[in-house]
Amino acid sequence: MRIGCLGWGSLVWDPRDLPLRGVWFLDGPLIPIEFSHQSQDGRITLVIDPRAKHVRALWVILSVDDLDAAISSLARREGISNNLEARIGRWTGFDDGDVVTRAIGTWAQQAGLDAVVWTALSPSFDGNSKRPSKTKLLKYLSDLPPEKRSRAETYIRKAPRQIDTDYRRAIELRLGWTPY
Repeated sequence: MRIGCLGWGSLVWDPRDLPLRGVWFLDGPLIPIEFSHQSQDGRITLVIDPRAKHVRALWVILSVDDLDAAISSLARREGISNNLEARIGRWTGFDDGDVVTRAIGTWAQQAGLDAVVWTALSPSFDGNSKRPSKTKLLKYLSDLPPEKRSRAETYIRKAPRQIDTDYRRAIELRLGWTPY
């Protein structure tokens, strides 16, 4: 079974023990991604965001034999231990799912994949399940204490250049956090 994994953030530059077969490819599906998830450590991370512009995700083949192993491997890498059904996205070739899953499925069939997994966290900010406005996001990042600000900056600057989002451009303009 040929299983792909999508990435657009730290998974790409820091896969840890995710069982990769080869390198990340740059020609993944076009999906809506934005810096719109506030993590527990203060970073603002990239997630699939239905209101975002579409950018081309990266992908890699996983060296696992079945979908359950792919889901478990990705969940372990992402530190997800509960609610895997909602927090690890998947396309299995049989389900249509939402509009993003259908787009991933169309791309996956063209790429010759049997299944695809991805991290399926949602936009969230200040304890709400919604994306922050650009103004709130920029103020939040500007006001972070030094250690959290450094972590947030590193994440944003290390994000693959092709993940060229509206919020990224605003962050670059306002804070000067250009890609490494």
